[in-house]
Amino acid sequence: MQRLFCVIFISILFINCKQTTSAQQQVQEEKVMLAKTTTSSAVKDIMSFLASDELGGRDTGSEGLEKAAQFIETEFKKYGLTPYFETYRDVFDAKGTETFNVVGYLKGTDKELAKEFIILGAHFDHIGLGKDVNGDTIANGANDNAAGTTGVISLAKQFSQLKNNKRSILFVLFGAEERGLLGSAHLAKALKEKNIDLYAMVNFEMIGVPLNEKAYKAYITGYEISNMAEKINEYVGSELIGYLPKAKEFQLFRRSDNYPFYATFNVPCQTISTFDFTNYDYYHHVDDEVSEMDFEFMAELINSCVPAITKMANTATKEITLN
Repeated sequence: MQRLFCVIFISILFINCKQTTSAQQQVQEEKVMLAKTTTSSAVKDIMSFLASDELGGRDTGSEGLEKAAQFIETEFKKYGLTPYFETYRDVFDAKGTETFNVVGYLKGTDKELAKEFIILGAHFDHIGLGKDVNGDTIANGANDNAAGTTGVISLAKQFSQLKNNKRSILFVLFGAEERGLLGSAHLAKALKEKNIDLYAMVNFEMIGVPLNEKAYKAYITGYEISNMAEKINEYVGSELIGYLPKAKEFQLFRRSDNYPFYATFNVPCQTISTFDFTNYDYYHHVDDEVSEMDFEFMAELINSCVPAITKMANTATKEITLN
């Protein structure tokens, strides 16, 4: 009888332990899911500031660009990202105007893989003023490229909460893209001089509105140059990234901030975009406003990228390679 009582008591303890462990795991999973979620309201909040009239179109060297940079730095500090350089700013000369990139650093969790880097980037500058339309001259640059900037800030928040990246990640907002990719060219050279081991660079450009009648959510520039699109789709288990013929026709691979890194490091460096030449009429136009953006779509796209970047940051070997 005593033996039977002991068996029953131990069984009850085991069940209670199992339930406690299960509950703890559920709480942890809920925390992870919460960290993985970028909401449309959060996207709207960031976009509404970056593309506001207060920032005046974020031209290189402007007060508006300075305000945008301060906002980004505040977000990075809030998330616990550290500066990669002495400060968050990588200062350079843009054809006679001093400006900067903003760089946040999330060190990898694995002793060896942390020596390898992934860059997630977007340019945060724009053209300032545009052609007058009904008295409006501010080119707010919502889709170009407050949208991409919002994507990088949102990903920085998620990965700083998840802390599950074995490889190190640099979250970079580039200056002077509109002056000729000057910020990305400067940073690529600086990082090359530091001899960093760059695995891949993913750039985000004009992701504010969905594609027209495509099976995939976004396209990638330089589709045929590497297996990045194929691996991203494999990592997320769906056709997230596709091929846009117009991107090749207009040589978009060479026209965004991914290109200086590709040219400098000769590794996969490509841009994710949803501007397909038919779905947005306000390129470099004063009507490129927050009111034209699809926040639900943006949040969905950002969240869809999280598992792909997670896998990219954690594979034992560099699976994304040049063709």
